[in-house]
Order: sequence, then C-alpha cells, then structure tokens
Amino acid sequence: MKDFDKAYSAFEMALNIKAPWYVTDYELDQKNGGLHIYLDFHRGSSFTCPHCGQPHAKAYDLVDEDRIWRHLDFWQYPTYLHARFPRVECDRCGKIRTVSIDWARKGAGFTWFFEAKVMSLMKEMPVNAVAREVGEHDTRLWRVFHYYVQKGMEACDLTSVKRIAIDETSSKRGHQYVTLFVDLDTKRVLLAVEGKGADGLRSFKDFLKEKGVAPSQIQEVCCDMSQAFISGVAEYFPQAQITFDKFHILKMVNEAVDRVRRSEAAHQPDLKKTRYIWLKNPENLTGHQQAKLTQLKDADLKTGRAYRIKLSLQRLWLQNKFLAPFYLEAWCDWAVRSQLQPIKDVAKTIRGHAQGILRWFISKMTNGFLEGINSLIQASKRKARGYRSIKNYVSMIYATVNKLDIKVEPPKAK
Repeated sequence: MKDFDKAYSAFEMALNIKAPWYVTDYELDQKNGGLHIYLDFHRGSSFTCPHCGQPHAKAYDLVDEDRIWRHLDFWQYPTYLHARFPRVECDRCGKIRTVSIDWARKGAGFTWFFEAKVMSLMKEMPVNAVAREVGEHDTRLWRVFHYYVQKGMEACDLTSVKRIAIDETSSKRGHQYVTLFVDLDTKRVLLAVEGKGADGLRSFKDFLKEKGVAPSQIQEVCCDMSQAFISGVAEYFPQAQITFDKFHILKMVNEAVDRVRRSEAAHQPDLKKTRYIWLKNPENLTGHQQAKLTQLKDADLKTGRAYRIKLSLQRLWLQNKFLAPFYLEAWCDWAVRSQLQPIKDVAKTIRGHAQGILRWFISKMTNGFLEGINSLIQASKRKARGYRSIKNYVSMIYATVNKLDIKVEPPKAK
C-alpha cells in the first residue's frame, strides 16, 4: 500500500496537482500504449468560484461525464488525465457553476504543459509534422494554435494606427486570395480576410469598430490601382487619402514593355529569351545581359523605345514635389504618342490616377515591404505544403509575420 501511495505522490508532484485534487488511481494500457491517471477531490472540499473569485465555494454536485486531457508523455507512454468536474454553489453569486481546474484551460482537451510543448514545436515545424510527432490529429492542434494566436492578436494596440497598406496574397492555386491590412508604421498585419476588393475594406472597418477605433482615424491608405480598392476606400474610409503604390505602377509598366517585346519577337528573333533584360535596370544587368542590351539598342527596336519610356517613368520619384506633376504629364504625353499600344494603354491608366500617384510626394508610402511579407508567407505555405482552410492560413500569417510572443501559462488566481 505504501508503494502505491508513493506512486500517487510522485504523479501528483510530477503533474503539479494541488489540493483539493489528488491522484486516486493509474492504469498502464500496454496494448494501446497509454498511461491513464485518475484524479478526484477530497470530500467536503471547497473551490474558488470561477465567476466572482469567491475562494470558499462548497461542492454542490458532480458533472456527469468523465473528462479527459492529454498530458506530456510519461516515459514512452502518451498520458491522459481523467476527472469529473464538481459544481459549486457560490454564496456571493447565488449561482451553481462548474469549477475551473488548474491543469488545463476551460474547454481544452490538453493540459497546459502539453499545449506549451506543441506551441513551441509549431513555431518551428508545420502543424501536420507536429501532429505526427505527438500522435494527435492536426485538427486538434490547429484549435490550440488558433486560440493562442487570437490571444496574441487581441493584445495588439490599435490606438495609434493612422496609415495602412493593403495588398493581396494567394491562399491557394487559382484565384483564391487573402487581403492583408498592414500598419505601415509598425509593419504589423492588423487583419487578414478571405477574398479581395471592397468587401475586405468593409470587414476592416467593422474590425476597427470592434476594437474601439473610429474608422476616421485612418488618414492614409496605400494600395494598387484596383477599382475595388479605390471604391472601398471611398465608401468606408472617405476621409483617407490614397497613395498608389509605385511598385505596382512599375510592375504594370514592365508588363506593358514585355507585351511590346512579345509582339515584336515574332519577326525579330534576337528578342527571344531576352525578357529579363528589359525587366531590369541597366545597373542590375549581368555582363552578358549588358552586352546583349547594347547590341539590341542599336537595332532601333520598338521594345527599346518602350524600355526607355519605362526608365523615364522611374525617374518620376526622384523629382522635386513641385515639378513632379509637370514631369508626369510630360511623360504621359510621350507615352501616348509612342504608337506602342500597350504603353499607350498604361499611360492612360496612369494619367487617370495621377492624383494618387503624386500623393507619394506627401505621404512617402509604398507597399514595397509587403513583398518581403508575401515571400515569408509563401515560404511558410510551401513548408507546410499548403493549408487546408483559410482560417489556418490566416492564423499562420498572424503568427509568422507579426512574430507574436505567445506564452502558454495558466491564468493568475483571482
């Protein structure tokens, strides 16, 4: 009997089980490979009321079902704690309530120790790999991950958010997107929502209201020239000024240059396999690419003219803010007269959005750093071989990009 008492005491110490709880029994299921430890409380015990913190609430009755929590492995055995919950009648509340327990959070199927372990692993490994490592279904671990990421996000202070950047990242192959709303000053993802366009702006406005932040606090928005973003900002954040991201603008011009190249390559064989030469700036070309560019320049190609027009637009952001409007208008005139249809089309688009482009000279806002964020997200997605749901994907964005300081620890006693 003394040996059993010693074993019970050893388990209580290892599990950090405190009075009035104690270990009543344990069973080693060698067939299925599990150690089951059974807990109970002493007759006449009192508990802390989970609602008001009254420390001497007496046990009233027991919840019928036996509850089970996965714990850290003892030796090579997965370990499970079993207990029935008492309900207490609180004199202060005048209510009958189910008690909280010390070894696990409310509603969880894992102990604090187990959740701490899997969260530390999930910071370094894909969730499905962690699930294999600990012998649990990954859906259960995702629930743990969502809980702590949400806690981390709730702790973020939004009171000083004034300038945001908006961008999209693909969640899966095809046309499934997540829209990111990022604080440009802290480089923190504030919200990631499924879909794209104006609906995302409405979701962001609702999100701010839930956090007690007035939408009128947002003064500057940086985004691409998507009409859905423009109309969404106008409807939900009418006081905000839009700066069109210069990297999206230059990407659009690069695409126009490449369309000119592809069309001309049909009767100019020298243009084949030169795509990346025209996408780069001259100073970024390799020696071989520089020599090829010099050769092609002498051929008086349409692609060469398109390339020079592109380089000229890049110099817009080097201009004095007072001269920039005149420079942009002159560039648009040149591009429209170029007789290169893709360049003419993009020039008309730029002219129609000149106000938002020139806003950069006041706001100095770009989405350039979002490319780094997107690379981080896509690397995480490849590492995990994709995420089965948008919710999983969004939680991983928050945890990865925001570098959340997630701590798994029991709440302090009231």
